[in-house]
Parts: sequence; C-alpha cells; structure tokens
Amino acid sequence: MTGPADAPAAPDGPGPVRVLVADDQAMVRGSFRILVDHTPGLRAVGEAADGSEAVDLARREQPDVVLMDIRMPGLDGIEATRRICSDPATAGVRVLILTTFDLDEYVYGALRAGAAGFLLKDTPPPEVLRAISVVAAGDSLLAPSVTRRLISEFARRPEPGRPPARTLDGVTDRELEVLGLVARGLSNTELAEHLCLSLATVKTHIGRLLAKLRARDRAQLVIVAYETGLVGGYPPGP
Repeated sequence: MTGPADAPAAPDGPGPVRVLVADDQAMVRGSFRILVDHTPGLRAVGEAADGSEAVDLARREQPDVVLMDIRMPGLDGIEATRRICSDPATAGVRVLILTTFDLDEYVYGALRAGAAGFLLKDTPPPEVLRAISVVAAGDSLLAPSVTRRLISEFARRPEPGRPPARTLDGVTDRELEVLGLVARGLSNTELAEHLCLSLATVKTHIGRLLAKLRARDRAQLVIVAYETGLVGGYPPGP
C-alpha cells in the first residue's frame, strides 16, 4: 500500500494521530505501517503480532487508534479489544477492527467488546486513512452496506440465557427514532436530512443517547438498538 496524495487530514490536536497495528501476518502489519507513516498527520507507534502484545503495547504507547486483526494466535483480537476498552489505563484508545470477511461472526463480538468499528482488509488505502481519522476524532465507523447486514444476522441469535444489557427507559420518542436510524447506518448528515433537523440538533440527540444508554460510542448505540428489540433481532420488551 502507498499513501495517496489527497489523504485526509488528521483531526485537530497537539500532534499526529498515533496508530498501533496488530496483525499476525508480518506483511500485513508492514503494509499498514508504511501507509500510516507516509501519511501526514499520522504516525505508527508499534506493531503487535498477537492480542497479548497488542494489549501490552496499547498500555505502554497509548495510541489513539489500534488497527486490530481478529484472528491471531493466543489471545485473539476480540479479547484484546475487550481488555483495551474496559481498562481505565487505556480509556482513550480506540479500536478499529480489521477482518477478511464482511460477515465474520466475530465482528459482532468485537463491537460488543467495545470496538469503534471495522474495516475489510482489502479496503482501499484512502478509505483506511479516512477510517483512522474518523475513529481518532471520537466517532465510530459503521459501513452501512456491511454493518447493518452483519448485526442483523447475529443480533437475532443472542447468547443463551443472556438478557439485554440495557433498556430504553428514559429515552424520548424522538431519541428512539434517532437511535433506530443510527442502527440502520445513517450518518449524522443523513439523519438531519431525513428528520428535517439541523446537524447540531442531531448531534445533541446522539449525545443524550450516549449518556442515557451508557454507550461508549455510536457502535455501542447500534448494539443497544438490536439488543433491546428496537431494530430487528431481539423481541421487544413489554
């Protein structure tokens, strides 16, 4: 991979977006590292060959974004994501999952574990760079063409005996409408157009949903929407 001349600019901040690459294939790690290091505003801070190394490096290097493979020897990418996202020491680290298959059942588990989104490994370099910038800025990357299909498939098969982790108590009708559209993959701009609201108002609704549902980010809102039965999958509560 080589960095495109029109690579997206890094989010505003005191320095470059720091990226950790975790993949068990050295060639893949090297390709992503070259892409990152040749893009203004980004800097690779390390490579991990398995999940345990990714967790250790995340704690030590405090990257802004981890590009995390799922299938690695020993500790896999899902458990590594869970440890990074649940550890107060790495609370500011965002995980972007890399997967070979767009319907890999493990991706849903990774989102549940706290990942900010996912990419296919054959994603064009400009889109990889855009994804890193989006996630580093605090948003989530949910590609509607893949994510909606994947979550619809696996959210309808909940873990045996596992009740929904959260309810929709206290969420207003308008917020429920926004949440349902977020779960279907609409961006903030699309939400504003669909609901005839300003972008600022949409962002306010999203912020309130994050607070009320104790969700880490937009990806977690999608999980809640499916787990509570608001969209597909789980049967709605009474």
